Amino acid sequence: MPDLSILGSLAPYHILTYGTLLGSSIFQSFIGGVVAFKSLPRAQFATLQTAIFPIYFSLQSACPILLALTYPGSSSTRNALLGGSISPSGYRGFLAQENRWSVAGPIAAILAANLLNLVWAGPKTNEIMRLRKHQETRDGKKAYDAPPHSKAMQKFNKDFSRMHGVSASLNLAALAMTVFYGVVLAERIQ
Repeated sequence: MPDLSILGSLAPYHILTYGTLLGSSIFQSFIGGVVAFKSLPRAQFATLQTAIFPIYFSLQSACPILLALTYPGSSSTRNALLGGSISPSGYRGFLAQENRWSVAGPIAAILAANLLNLVWAGPKTNEIMRLRKHQETRDGKKAYDAPPHSKAMQKFNKDFSRMHGVSASLNLAALAMTVFYGVVLAERIQ
């Protein structure tokens, strides 16, 4: 039976937060979004993603903050006997000089990428989609119909592609940093 005294430390909460961050990112990026795109008509897919993304990026922004607050320092005598340093837990350990590049850097990058998606790229993409939908009504044809398109629709399509690319790149960069941080965590378990 596991020793439940561990629940008094930050470690299990840190690992659970990391698992939530990584799992939700992989699921939304490579499973849920792909299945929805293949299964739903475009309009319903857009409606679904517009509803999911604020929740998804809020979660993806909250998790790095929780990771910083639940950072499990190494306060064990065993770690000190093996030549390691004793570092504090929580945000003090997160901000410690020895953790600047291996812990604070990746977690800050994850937070920055997801916050950019939450407050800038996502809303900007949604605004372009809304304007493009109005232009479809004016033009009498869908944005994804075969050309020719009006100059306004060409601009909206280009702007949408650019912002969608920025958002996807930010999401993949955050995922890459999340995996990197997982390796950092794994090194501590050895």
